[in-house]
Amino acid sequence: MKLHELRDNPGAAKKAKRVGRGPGSGKGKTAGRGIKGQKSRSGVAIKGYEGGQMPLYQRLPKRGFNKPNRKQYAVVNLGLIQKFIDAKKLDAGNITEDTLIESGLVRRKLDGIRVLAKGELTAKATIAVTGASKSAVAAVEKAGGQLTVTTAE
Repeated sequence: MKLHELRDNPGAAKKAKRVGRGPGSGKGKTAGRGIKGQKSRSGVAIKGYEGGQMPLYQRLPKRGFNKPNRKQYAVVNLGLIQKFIDAKKLDAGNITEDTLIESGLVRRKLDGIRVLAKGELTAKATIAVTGASKSAVAAVEKAGGQLTVTTAE
């Protein structure tokens, strides 16, 4: 292959519609802007402006607070862990955060992995993660397993 033979994939680069270039183009004369009015002219920024009246987004009260240093956990449900154990992607005897990532169940660790109790766990599993809900811990112990929570700081 040579430089002059390089081509884009067919359909990858779409030519822009040239407006205002005659009636045959389908976008001639008014170029799809309709007739007269502010929106038909150039230099219009109409979106949030309400003609000097206080705009809606400023009239509504602000609510809540976003903690800048909050912890964000990757969430895993027990049902999914069971599904991966059944598919032989996870070894029930030793489930850690690293094995969860390797198996593809969790994409990335973020600030740790938290196990929630959605779904059913039937396998006797040993799980070590950063966080877990009380119901998840109870469900794992009910199935004869063990769920240890490590606070990774």
